[in-house]
Amino acid sequence: MAQDDYDVVIVGASLAGCTAALLFSSMGARVALLEKRSSMDVYKVLCTHSLHASAMPVLERLDLVEALREAGAVPNYASWWAEWGWITPDHDGTVPFGLNLRRETLDPLLRRRAAAAPGVDLMLGSAVTAMLERDGRVCGVRATHGSKEIELTAPLVVGADGRNSAVAAAAGVRTRESRNLRFGFFAYFRDFPDDDGLSRAWYMGSDCAFSFINEDGIRVIVATPNKADHLAAFKADLATSFRDYIRALPDAPHIEDAQQISKFIGVTNFPLFQRNPSRPGLALIGDAALATDPVWGIGGSWALLSAEWLVDAVAKSLDNERELDAALGRYGARHTRELRGHQAQIRRYARSRRFNFAERLMFSAAARDQQTATHLYRFGTRLITPTQLLTPRAVLRAGKVNLMHATH
Repeated sequence: MAQDDYDVVIVGASLAGCTAALLFSSMGARVALLEKRSSMDVYKVLCTHSLHASAMPVLERLDLVEALREAGAVPNYASWWAEWGWITPDHDGTVPFGLNLRRETLDPLLRRRAAAAPGVDLMLGSAVTAMLERDGRVCGVRATHGSKEIELTAPLVVGADGRNSAVAAAAGVRTRESRNLRFGFFAYFRDFPDDDGLSRAWYMGSDCAFSFINEDGIRVIVATPNKADHLAAFKADLATSFRDYIRALPDAPHIEDAQQISKFIGVTNFPLFQRNPSRPGLALIGDAALATDPVWGIGGSWALLSAEWLVDAVAKSLDNERELDAALGRYGARHTRELRGHQAQIRRYARSRRFNFAERLMFSAAARDQQTATHLYRFGTRLITPTQLLTPRAVLRAGKVNLMHATH
């Protein structure tokens, strides 16, 4: 059996794994980056293709923003529809924005950047079969690589292998699952007449839909209806049901005037997963730690951010297991602190419910007031927490806006 020693073994060479590999490389670590698929050009298919403003500092730190722009990435300026009308935050340069780029383009670009980084060994076609443990802590992985079985040892193993994480399963990390009472299908379209470059979202009670602009004038159109009212029809005739659902949207995108360039892609069951992000010798990042509802398009951004949180927590402790495990505890605590409130709100909304009182207050005021719209945008891109969204000052302003509207 072939063996090798590293500072870090990262399993999964997608957004989270490649980000972690690049950041560890920049700090001088020797990294094994394992990917079970054998092609450099594979990519995640089920994705909204958005990197929110909250993740832009990570891209800037990686010196990737210009490369993404050269690959065609476009600003994800957005507008949302709710029952009170359209909500459009300021797009005047004072509000930070993210980028949209299809994973077909993004994933290979990031993987090649990671493969070229000093100290990173990218091992395509490597599937983890077991965790190596010593004295109760993870200390490496056993994997198949081509026709060989290999063992890679390291003081830190990172699971960046997605919602169905083989690392989490092999390490016995418990998965907490929440039901999602919506389902989703999407397709790619291009050549929309008079395209204004805005991404759009529709929040219609228990139903949602999206239109995300991407590179080369391509849009991904997404239907995310509630299961109770729509699933049977979509199963019976997907193409007709999808088109009828999109055409019924307020100010609907004219898909009949555009060219559909892909098949319909989607799933009827997409639960939310949450796992403890760390234990001695082991960390989980990206969807391996927390797989959220794609309705909010935030998963890719959290993949980048969780990778950065991990590296910043542990990079100076890789040569001391006791200090490393303490640092892993700090990473886990930060991951929970940063995302717990967001995930709780997302999990509740995934029950296919209508907006609650606080959401109705803020969305209705945002449709009537630019300042509230911009404040709500900051929450939507996860630049602020649910608590920061509902500060007394913000709630008071929203209440005054709605009261003035009611009296006119």
